[in-house]
Amino acid sequence: MNIDKALSTLNNPVRRNILAWLKDRSNFPPALPEHADLDGVCVAYIQEKAGLSQSTISTYMNHLKDAGFVVSERHGQWTFYRRDEDAIQQFLDSIKQEL
Repeated sequence: MNIDKALSTLNNPVRRNILAWLKDRSNFPPALPEHADLDGVCVAYIQEKAGLSQSTISTYMNHLKDAGFVVSERHGQWTFYRRDEDAIQQFLDSIKQEL
């Protein structure tokens, strides 16, 4: 993981909030029945909770994905995001070693 990219990504409070919200699926509305067995949260739910435009949320989610904090999975027209706990732990370990 690129620490500079990760820190730049986390320098935005909304992106940090999204990571925090994704820790607990109950922060979002229930999944549609056809998506009940999927991990992650639909990007539309993230957008609704953040109160930002679809394009802004897509950009934010791409930053989080490029930094390695989330993974995405496409199902039809929907994209679902979940935290990459292993990558987040690696980032925290790297910061701990560096500082």
